[in-house]
Amino acid sequence: MIPLICLLVTIGIYIASRALYARFSLFILTPVLVTPLLLIGLLLITGIPYTDFDSGAHWLSDLLKPATVALAVPLYRHFDVLKKHALEIVCGVIAGSAASVICAAAAGGLFHFNATLTESLIPRSVTTPIAMNLSATLGGNPAFTAALVMVTGLTGSLFGPAVIRMLHVESDVTRGVMLGTSAHGAGTSKAFELGSLAGAIASVSMIIAALLAIIALPVFAQLIY
Repeated sequence: MIPLICLLVTIGIYIASRALYARFSLFILTPVLVTPLLLIGLLLITGIPYTDFDSGAHWLSDLLKPATVALAVPLYRHFDVLKKHALEIVCGVIAGSAASVICAAAAGGLFHFNATLTESLIPRSVTTPIAMNLSATLGGNPAFTAALVMVTGLTGSLFGPAVIRMLHVESDVTRGVMLGTSAHGAGTSKAFELGSLAGAIASVSMIIAALLAIIALPVFAQLIY
């Protein structure tokens, strides 16, 4: 019974947070931030073990697989635009990915992080499963990397639109590359709020960033760290 209640409560909190965000349009009320915080608070207050919660709510996580496949729909719709701007997208993702790795390594040196912490930090800008595998390959802590990936995604989805407005970025291609490269899945979700084309570009950017990380990150990280 508890797993079913947890599932329904999770859905209810998400629907309520979406309604709240639609009503006030404040970035701190985004469901990506509000929903997990409320669920964490609820579990702490009620004392429900996470395993009991996940036994019901895992069905929502399983929906990520068909949701990922569904990203092919906007890609198909905007294929001509993607083909036209392929070079800009690839160059933008390469530049963004390189900047992420360099900043992580520089932060490690500046704040005197140990090797494990720095190597856990380097792959934070790609999607969680790939980031965890890369972290293990580099010698980092995959669990800590997963937490950093979540923080990176939330930060990018919260503050990315404000940065876009501040820089007066009008191009959906540029918006999509910025959010998809820097904030992976959470950034892609935010990009779809800006428009279908921006979301499609963000999806492609996220995929390219992941592939680039798998191929080049171990070598690139060794060169700069």
